[in-house]
Amino acid sequence: MLPNTGKLAGCTLFITGASRGIGKAIALKAAKDGANIVIAAKTAEPHPKLPGTIYTAAAEIEAAGGKALPCIVNVREEQQIISAVEKAVKTFGGIDILVNNASAISLTGTLETDTKKVNLMMEVNVRGTYLTSKTCLPYLRKSRNPHILNLSPPMNLNPMWFKNHCAYTISKYGMSMCVLGMAEEFRGEVAVNALWPKTAIHTAAMDMLGGSGIEKQCRKTDILADAAYCILTKPKSFTGNFIIDEVLLREEGVKDFDVYAVAPGHPLMPDFFLDAEIDTTTVKQERYGASQAFKEEKKLSGSQHEGADGAKVNTESTASGPVAETFRVIQGAINEEYVRTTQGVFQFELSGDGGGTWYIDLKTKSGSAGFGKPPVTADVVMSMSSADFVKMFTGKIKPTLAFMSGKLRIKGNMALAIKLEKMLTQLNSKL
Repeated sequence: MLPNTGKLAGCTLFITGASRGIGKAIALKAAKDGANIVIAAKTAEPHPKLPGTIYTAAAEIEAAGGKALPCIVNVREEQQIISAVEKAVKTFGGIDILVNNASAISLTGTLETDTKKVNLMMEVNVRGTYLTSKTCLPYLRKSRNPHILNLSPPMNLNPMWFKNHCAYTISKYGMSMCVLGMAEEFRGEVAVNALWPKTAIHTAAMDMLGGSGIEKQCRKTDILADAAYCILTKPKSFTGNFIIDEVLLREEGVKDFDVYAVAPGHPLMPDFFLDAEIDTTTVKQERYGASQAFKEEKKLSGSQHEGADGAKVNTESTASGPVAETFRVIQGAINEEYVRTTQGVFQFELSGDGGGTWYIDLKTKSGSAGFGKPPVTADVVMSMSSADFVKMFTGKIKPTLAFMSGKLRIKGNMALAIKLEKMLTQLNSKL
């Protein structure tokens, strides 16, 4: 853990989305120095699914040694931002640091993303970040060591980070473009940087996205709080950087990263927008030509024809091989309890050996699994290579990791996709 130095004592931090999660962790770290924290967040009344309000966060901040000003702020509403900034200046005499942490997420493809979800992500992530920065800048320019810190990723243009959730990627990169532009525009006056985690971070939002057990693959919010503290205590000449938490902390001398893990020793899930070293070859193929998955898919398409019902039929043998064997085990493991608790139909579009269209029906009668299209319309369609499918169903790769790394594409009901992951955990011992 990075020790506090007291450098933020008396500084005023305006943090969006600070009622819980990463925003609150950054606030509490600064509060230990005796900083003033403006909690600019929406939650004034307890949320049915998410913990914390601006008032509970304020109590924690003051208990940690800071001063707190809870403000009801929806960053989609410009007047609420302006009012909160004015209140902060009146209460604390100015603003020294802005942390743009508020963010909205929908990990859905283009055709599956409702317009209102697109608007939400663009208005919170891009417009909200831009307007909050614009409103705070006149006061930041009066500070001795002003900083803006956006919780946004380096702009990785690898197509794999766009294809599964194009709108979300555009919105997060919009936050990063604010860093790129404002760092240069206000160079010498205000430091503007971006911070992003190397691994998934355990928050209430991650629980909702990943389901039960996901926390073991995550680090705690403390690592981002330490990295943010390190950035915000640097001189304003440190600007225009896209920082990865672990990389920075290693440079600062931190050696023990197990202290940040929810489950020390457990494999960690890489975060979005960062190419894992293991995927370097794939990345090069996708940048400079057709990817291996694409080549396999084209090869597969030549060995398929459509049956009378329109379903794809593989003219090569599907009776044997790892994929067929996996589905035989799944068929044997399906029971009424799985059907009753899942109530979903899953279709798999697999490329490579033993590929084609396969399904698992956990909705109709006593359930079924096999080759071809499902007996009823699928609730979820998953596309991936046959090799990765077998790895996923034998526990060698987590569905969440496969999705985040671009190996798995999901269309349809994400909640049901998460239910399938729980079923896989129980099936692994049989596969």
